[in-house]
Amino acid sequence: MKNTTKKITIPRSIGYGLTDIMGGGAFTIISAWLLYYYTTFVGLTPVEGASIIAIARIVDAIVSLAIGSITDNLYKYKIGRKLGRRRFFLLIGSPLMFTYILLWITGMNYWYYLLSYLLFEIVMALVLIPWETLPSEMTKDFNDRTKLSTARMFLSGLGVFLATFIPGRLISFFGEDNGYAYFINAVFFAIIFAICIFISYKVTWEKTLTPEEEKEWIASRETSNRKGAKELLATFVETIKVYFSTLKIKSFRKHLMIYLFSYTAKDVFNAVFVYFCVFALSISSSLAGDMLSLSIIGVPITILAGYLMIKFGPNSLYKVSYLTMIVCLAAFYAVYLMKPESMIMYVFIISALYQVGRAILDFTPWNVFPFIPDIDEIVTRQRREGVFAAVMTFTRKSTVALATFFVGIVLQFGGFTAGQSTQSPQAVHTIVYTLVFGSALLLIAALVVVFTFKLNKKTHKILVDEIERLKNNGSKKEVDPETREVVEALTGYKYDDIWEDNEKEVPIKSACS
Repeated sequence: MKNTTKKITIPRSIGYGLTDIMGGGAFTIISAWLLYYYTTFVGLTPVEGASIIAIARIVDAIVSLAIGSITDNLYKYKIGRKLGRRRFFLLIGSPLMFTYILLWITGMNYWYYLLSYLLFEIVMALVLIPWETLPSEMTKDFNDRTKLSTARMFLSGLGVFLATFIPGRLISFFGEDNGYAYFINAVFFAIIFAICIFISYKVTWEKTLTPEEEKEWIASRETSNRKGAKELLATFVETIKVYFSTLKIKSFRKHLMIYLFSYTAKDVFNAVFVYFCVFALSISSSLAGDMLSLSIIGVPITILAGYLMIKFGPNSLYKVSYLTMIVCLAAFYAVYLMKPESMIMYVFIISALYQVGRAILDFTPWNVFPFIPDIDEIVTRQRREGVFAAVMTFTRKSTVALATFFVGIVLQFGGFTAGQSTQSPQAVHTIVYTLVFGSALLLIAALVVVFTFKLNKKTHKILVDEIERLKNNGSKKEVDPETREVVEALTGYKYDDIWEDNEKEVPIKSACS
């Protein structure tokens, strides 16, 4: 059925967005609980546990690039023509969600946990990458796509809340020292994930190929079949060059630095927070889960952030977010030092405020991202949204792997002993310093870059207006000084080196740092 016969309703948007309960929920559970589970109930050392997460994430980053290409080209084959190049992965991904349970079985060895986590990471990539393309497949209308993305954002926030609240309740019920709580949690969420993905499969659709597109697929397949090893290698090398070319856009380099520094700070916090509560503050892990579940605050904060983004721009949001989180980290450190009588109340208040900053941190980079391809367009005269998204996703998955592995190394060399209910003063200090100073330093690094980030509503409008003027055969000699300055500041290229003419291809060559 053609997509023009269906409407993007609110219920259908919710059905599409349900898959991000898995996207937001699974990643949250893994980042907040898996390393703690490995070192407390499985008996792995911090380095062993962290290495499992790191290896799997790096493999996932590489596999994700391949999956993107596979889903784009699956229509070349019979199975893709019959079941679709996107929704086919949702159909098979739904029952494969039960591989999530394998992560939470005790009594196995290191290689079992590595392979089971590798398997689940690949299953998640198989589902999420094709699923993320569906709004473009289902409609071209801006308002309809907004409905889909809003539903996704809301349900992702719900998934994050459930992923922290429910484990806390189960741990409280079964007991702090009972690993069975994590297994029951895995069974519950595997069922929820499978149902959500299947609903998304049922309510979504893909666009129908036109006769011209059919011919293109056939021609592309024939060309691919004729390619030899040298041609395929050359294509691969060229693809890598294209990915690296994105880093020549100055605003993207800065955007990527802000994104990676701030998100890595969040990763370090998530990886250590339960340890901090249990061993530094002597708070139960179930209460730690309750504090993390305050992420539900992020749902209304995201709506507010959308308004503030329009009114004040990204730099103001970044500053509010990072400064809020830094103040909260300092407050956590003060609570650890002073151990006040109403400590749990203070930690809950600080955690709630931290989640406000965290919600803005999550919101802002991906709302800045759609403006980056416009900056690239004035240099390359191409629309390369997919390339930029792939680079962001790949670098993000790589850095979260390194951050988790780094935390494991720090904990182990800091004296942490796996499986012990109490830790040495040295190990406790290591946990505290990693949470407070490790996260804060990364946020400060992101904040420093923010002060040099020039993309905002005003500069973006100047750039877009210049693109339109050049598209209408405007002369580069007639550019006004302000526009020249803005274009050079955003692109990192001298104005004379961009958009050379409407026939000649612009070289990807940076002329300005």
